[in-house]
Amino acid sequence: MPHPHHPSAIGVGLAVAAVAAVYVLGLRRLGASSDGPPPWRSAAFLLGVATIWAALGSPLASCDAGSLTGHMVQHLLLMTIAPPLMLLGEPVRVMVGGMPRLRQGIGRRFVWRTSLRAAVACWLAGSGTLVLWHVPAAFAMALRSPAWHAIEEVSFLLSGLLFWWPVVEPWPGRPLPSWSIVLYLFLATLPCDILSAFLVFSDRIAYSVYLSVDSPAAVLADQQRAGALMWTCVTLVYLVAGALVSARLLTFGGSPDRPTEGLRATGAAPRPAVRSARVA
Repeated sequence: MPHPHHPSAIGVGLAVAAVAAVYVLGLRRLGASSDGPPPWRSAAFLLGVATIWAALGSPLASCDAGSLTGHMVQHLLLMTIAPPLMLLGEPVRVMVGGMPRLRQGIGRRFVWRTSLRAAVACWLAGSGTLVLWHVPAAFAMALRSPAWHAIEEVSFLLSGLLFWWPVVEPWPGRPLPSWSIVLYLFLATLPCDILSAFLVFSDRIAYSVYLSVDSPAAVLADQQRAGALMWTCVTLVYLVAGALVSARLLTFGGSPDRPTEGLRATGAAPRPAVRSARVA
């Protein structure tokens, strides 16, 4: 029977609290200045941090040991829900808000470096991590080994942050044209759809490690539920993100040019543009 190993709830709670505290401290340093994000963005970041705790520090953290559906919930929270929420909160801008010199350095170095090549790398990171950890051998290894299980969880979160970065486009960065982000999201659904369809429609048990927990019929039913959950959640989240980006494309012509905090920090004059942050 798989052993329900997961990080200490206290350790995860302390780590999450520390991240939230640093963010709130950054908000306080920014104060009421125009550099501060609107309240809804700050709330999105804190909700994203709470989502990480739910995946890693709550009782849900041990559910993947006995259920593929539990694993799928954890994976979706770490890759699909928490990352866009955190990035919407403009975490880099807030956390360095009270350090003008550091902010200027980051702005000069990174603000112009968003590119199609970088977006492809982010797409590959997200899709590759998804596919890799759902290969049966890798899945079983992560379920049996606490060390590999921790690596799996961290890679889910980091690849999720990378994947959502070109979509949300927080500071520092200059957004890609909106049409490319619509295509980016559409292509990202393909590996998810293929994996989900296999789990839902296959009459074979993909992860035999769960046979030590329940009967073959129950394991197969759980596999189908996990696939349906992934299919539904990913489709809805990507559809909403794609719709918002498409609305921006239709409204503003998809121009990537907009004033950014990084440009103001460097003293460069921004091109005339509509100030509109992409929302995922």
